[in-house]
Amino acid sequence: MAVVFYLIDQLTKEVIVRNVPYHSVQVVIPDFFNITYITNPGAAWGVLAGKGWLLLLISIAALAGIILFLRRLSENYPERIYALLLIASGIVGNCTDRIFRGEVVDFLQFHVGRFYWPSFNVADSCITCGVAVFIISTVFRPEKKHSSGAQNTN
Repeated sequence: MAVVFYLIDQLTKEVIVRNVPYHSVQVVIPDFFNITYITNPGAAWGVLAGKGWLLLLISIAALAGIILFLRRLSENYPERIYALLLIASGIVGNCTDRIFRGEVVDFLQFHVGRFYWPSFNVADSCITCGVAVFIISTVFRPEKKHSSGAQNTN
C-alpha cells in the first residue's frame, strides 16, 4: 500500500511539473478547488524553510521509527498499520522531492471565497490521513489488542 501511494504521489508531481506552468493557477471548481504548481522549501506552511537537510534528517528518523517500531506502534490493529504505512509513504514522497528537486512540489489548492488553504500534495494528504486514522484508532481503541484473544479487565 505504501508503495502504491508513493508512486501516485510521484506520478502526480511529475505530471504537474511537466504540464503546469510554475506559479500558475488552473481553476477546477470555481471558488473551491484549483490546481497550482508551487514549491515549498520547508515543511507544512513553510516551517523551517531553507533547512531542507534538517527536514530530511527529521523525516528519515521518523521513517526509521515507523519501520523499527511498526508492531509496537500499531499494537496489531490493522487500521494503525495502514495509518503508519500512509505516513511512511508520505514521508518518502516528500523526501524524494527534497533530495532530487531541492523543494517539495505542491499543487492541490482548496479555498472558500478569499480564504485559501495552503497548497499541498498527495504525500501531505497521506501523512494527514494517516495521522488522523492513527489518532481516531487510539481514541476508540486505547487498550492493546492481545494476540491470544484475552481481554484486559482493568
